[in-house]
Amino acid sequence: MGRPTSKPIFIYSEAVLNYFFHDEHPFNQKRIALTKQLLECCGFLTPDQVRAPRLATDEELLLVHDREYIEAVKKASQVSGQSSPGQEHPEFHPFGLGTEDTPLFPDMHRQAVLAVGGTLLGAELIAQGRTKRVLNLAGGLHHAQRGKASGFCIYNDCAVAIEYVRKQYDMKVLYIDTDAHHGDGVQWIFYHDPHVFTFSIHETGRYLYPGTGHVNEKGIGEGYGYCLNLPVDAFTQDASWLDCFERGLEAVLQFFKPDIIISQHGCDAHFYDPLTHLAGSMSIYARMPELIKQAAETYTGGKWLAVGGGGYDIYRVVPRAWGLLWMVMNDVPVKQGPLPESWLSAVRAHVNGPVPALWLDEEEVLPVIPRQKEIEEKNRLMLKQALSYLRQQVGPH
Repeated sequence: MGRPTSKPIFIYSEAVLNYFFHDEHPFNQKRIALTKQLLECCGFLTPDQVRAPRLATDEELLLVHDREYIEAVKKASQVSGQSSPGQEHPEFHPFGLGTEDTPLFPDMHRQAVLAVGGTLLGAELIAQGRTKRVLNLAGGLHHAQRGKASGFCIYNDCAVAIEYVRKQYDMKVLYIDTDAHHGDGVQWIFYHDPHVFTFSIHETGRYLYPGTGHVNEKGIGEGYGYCLNLPVDAFTQDASWLDCFERGLEAVLQFFKPDIIISQHGCDAHFYDPLTHLAGSMSIYARMPELIKQAAETYTGGKWLAVGGGGYDIYRVVPRAWGLLWMVMNDVPVKQGPLPESWLSAVRAHVNGPVPALWLDEEEVLPVIPRQKEIEEKNRLMLKQALSYLRQQVGPH
């Protein structure tokens, strides 16, 4: 795998862009290439930090996925390559494949195991002491279940990596999910496991897929208490989001004391995102990685594996949010500043309307939310309820 390095590692190859359903589908991994280009333009990503992902093996997929499901994905990959455009394949629907959310595409098994392999490579590099921080933006496919695709996600790279470090290195894993959609797949896979704590902040499922992630979902059996959900109200803005996230993370850390942090960085809580109903700005994507990095330094000796996730404004939001994440991972101070004109020029060709020219959103573009105080109060009450069990375990803080 190469020599140990003190630098964070960025998992990437052009092959990861081939996880692609069709031109009209909202999930578009072109956003990863846009992020990489932005970071390179700014001098924040150097060639020695880039590692190509590997393919995950069937044995690694079987750590969390059913064999019947893996075989169905392989078969669907072959069938899709031989099908005419728009052809229906209802035989794959029981596996969540060939649906509107997760349609078939040629070679989908290989593309999905490449995403898993990238996250596994990151876990290996960290667990073996070759680096402390790794980012795999092609990962974060947190909705996939043991035997079913869901929400654009075929295999659950987060869950496979978690189980891998559990089995191979006997680590306690804190999984942090900052996607606007609840991290349901990871939660349900480890719902019974006291060695994995799943912490998800997301928009309430009242209006948003997948409709789960309620405060009363705390785990089951030996895993009871090892799951924390913070479902914030629609149109939540930065201050309330960050208050919930910071206080929730502090409580989890005091209770659980992980050996490694694996964090999912969907960036669809931004007010530009077309699929959600939240009102966050770029400021939350600067602050959350800082809090996670601090947690890793305090509790895990710095061991932090970050992955991508949702984010559907691929030009105005995702590259900036993921760029800020990488800056934090590299100890680059986050401050307001201009984006490179060469990068902006390329992006403007694809966007109707203005493109943000700065890393952080300017005050005048932030949405005005009439119910802001009411929303903040609902979130405070939700947070109090969500943290009640952990507070009983560790005392007030």
